[in-house]
Amino acid sequence: MSINWKGVMPAVTTKFTNDDTLDLNMFEVNIKAQLEAGVHGIVLGGTLGEASTLSDDEKRTLTRTTVNLVNNQVPVLINIAEQTTKGAIEAAQKAEEDGAKGLMMLPPMRYKAGDRETVEYFKAVANNSSLPIMVYNNPVDYKIEVTLDMFDELLKCNNIEAVKESTRDISNVTRIKNRFGDRLKIMTGVDTLALESLLMGADGWIAGLVCAFPKETVAIYELQKAGRIQEALEIYRWFLPLLELDINPKLVQNIKLAEVATGIGTENVRAPRLPLIGKERKHVLNVIEAGLKNRPTLPDYKALATY
Repeated sequence: MSINWKGVMPAVTTKFTNDDTLDLNMFEVNIKAQLEAGVHGIVLGGTLGEASTLSDDEKRTLTRTTVNLVNNQVPVLINIAEQTTKGAIEAAQKAEEDGAKGLMMLPPMRYKAGDRETVEYFKAVANNSSLPIMVYNNPVDYKIEVTLDMFDELLKCNNIEAVKESTRDISNVTRIKNRFGDRLKIMTGVDTLALESLLMGADGWIAGLVCAFPKETVAIYELQKAGRIQEALEIYRWFLPLLELDINPKLVQNIKLAEVATGIGTENVRAPRLPLIGKERKHVLNVIEAGLKNRPTLPDYKALATY
């Protein structure tokens, strides 16, 4: 089993009711908007999905619900973010049982593992699952870098296929391509470096603001893929102030506010997160309002898609 690592894959938010239960009705509204826009996959339970606050049962419910909604149109991936190797293996096996087609996988949580420990952690999961794996490499937020030398060892596992490249070093895309060619697919994971990364050879984009602006996000990808760089750049320049809401400790609250503004989400977050207030809230709303006021007219980007 393999995934076509390309295009835009939203790291979707988890929707909650006012009573702090899963809001599957609004979740469905958002997933359908993503599919209508032409996304290439769905990623569940990441940072934006408030993974650390979800119970095991909730993660399984989200996976099963999404698999049913998507109905094989695009692959469904779930994030693995566990404290123990045993827990990560169990999570991967449950994801497979629930119909997920792939895994996004973080290094061990809470413990700052060394290089050898990190490699063995990833390999243990890979050797106990048939699902394709995308390693989430985000040393800025998670304090562990998966180096190219570590990938040399990891790629001995055939089902480790991709990296979510979030080092913030744009030249790392070229380093990966020079070292591994197409053996390691690159999905850029930083919204504010997305177009730059795609132009340098990244295969796709694990996106955040796509949760609120799916069509604009997919349009940027399809236009640059078709060589219509100037058109992609114009949309991207409009998008950048909104994309900057993603590289912020309050990214979940920010993006959920944007989802409210575009009619495909609610503001509800799970404690200890709280909705934004005061100047912080006003600033985010001003960014969103300006973006909506100047929202670009999109070309027929779907006609450019190649599958």
